[in-house]
Amino acid sequence: MTAENAAFCYERFMETDKALFLELSSEEMVLPFADRFLVPLVLNSPDSNWVVGQFSKALKRFSPHVPFKQIKPVGYLVLNGEAKVAKLTKADTELSKEDVAAYAELAERFLQLPVFYLEYSGKLGDVSLVRHVKGKLLETELWYGGGIRSVHEARLMAEFADVIVVGNLIYENFSEALKTAEITR
Repeated sequence: MTAENAAFCYERFMETDKALFLELSSEEMVLPFADRFLVPLVLNSPDSNWVVGQFSKALKRFSPHVPFKQIKPVGYLVLNGEAKVAKLTKADTELSKEDVAAYAELAERFLQLPVFYLEYSGKLGDVSLVRHVKGKLLETELWYGGGIRSVHEARLMAEFADVIVVGNLIYENFSEALKTAEITR
């Protein structure tokens, strides 16, 4: 996401009663107008820069102004090897169902993260994998993002994920994206 996209989202969401979450994936994304901030820890990246490095750089620069009570760390598992985020972070996306489940348990039981995010980034993921991972988590929320282009696809993933992230649908069809926010399990 770019700063321009974040500003676009902010302007659009100001017209709704929905909260705006902003992912702090780089220093450029430290913008003051979100309701909550998400700090991604890319668990399947071999480069620690994408686990804690980016946020530590932001803290070095902005520490006195960081609203820690509004920040939520998120354990990301990037699963689409063709996605920009996979290439940027060098994420190992060739994972078995058991590998993904192990990362989920690592996020919850060892790192005690409040959120585990299955990130397919532009590609609709495997519903059976989402179901399998949900069965491994007791307290950590399961978030799903990637390839959702309709309310129907959002419902498929929302059957098992606690939160669905529609991503590009916000730019492609904002009214359809808002409809996904009304989905309940």
